[in-house]
Amino acid sequence: MRSLRNLLFIALCASSFACAAKKDYVVTIETSHGDIVALLFDDTPEHKSNFIKLAEDGRFDSTEFQRVIKDFMIQGGDVFTKEDMPAQEWPTLPAEIRPNHYHRKGVIAAARQGDGINPERRSSGSQFYIVLGKVYDELELTTDMAKLQKAFMKYMELVSEADLKKEYTRLYNEQKYDSLTSLILSKRDELENSLNLNLRKDFTAEQIATYTTVGGTPHLDKEYTVFGEVIRGIEVAEEISKLPTQRDRPIEPVFMKVTVDKKSRKKIEKEYDYSYTDVK
Repeated sequence: MRSLRNLLFIALCASSFACAAKKDYVVTIETSHGDIVALLFDDTPEHKSNFIKLAEDGRFDSTEFQRVIKDFMIQGGDVFTKEDMPAQEWPTLPAEIRPNHYHRKGVIAAARQGDGINPERRSSGSQFYIVLGKVYDELELTTDMAKLQKAFMKYMELVSEADLKKEYTRLYNEQKYDSLTSLILSKRDELENSLNLNLRKDFTAEQIATYTTVGGTPHLDKEYTVFGEVIRGIEVAEEISKLPTQRDRPIEPVFMKVTVDKKSRKKIEKEYDYSYTDVK
């Protein structure tokens, strides 16, 4: 019995040592506005290995955050334009769209061309974006606004809804668009019952909790590959997103230098107050 306990103890020690010794890549994106530190997900291996290789080879260095939109995202890493590679030769990556990774604030995702010319949703071989987004009201988040608006316009034409149409017209003419949205949303349940429609979007309880507290860009879910997350410096990304722009490009260029450093996961958890067990 004692020998069995000793074997179990040795096995547990070996397991603990293996966990402590396991390493990961810490990504640091240096900018003139500060550093953004990130980790990349293991279950998107193509994107993780590609990003690390580009960083190790220095190919991200001197690329820009060339597209920034406040309360949405910042996008950069256009390696192939910097290297004067013909657009038709730009490499892409197979989509690694995972249901457990969604567009909450702080995640990193791969840019891509639209479905019309890219039905497989293959990712850009270099360009990425950092999600900022906004915090959503649960009613707005869980409503299919396109379907609701279409149903609302039809419903508003009923003779019995003359007052509703009058209020809608007033708000529209006064350009009170937030109030207009609230008015339309207030009729969701009534329209579902009256017209026998389903006007809702499906989100998990976790997504609802996240999007209504932390925020993000839920309309991008299931469309783009999310492959990492910022663990320090999200305020730097927010600052960059607020810079003066011309056609979404910062007037003063925001260049980046990207480095990767391999550290034990135990050290990463301690240094960045991060938990690998929380990664879904």
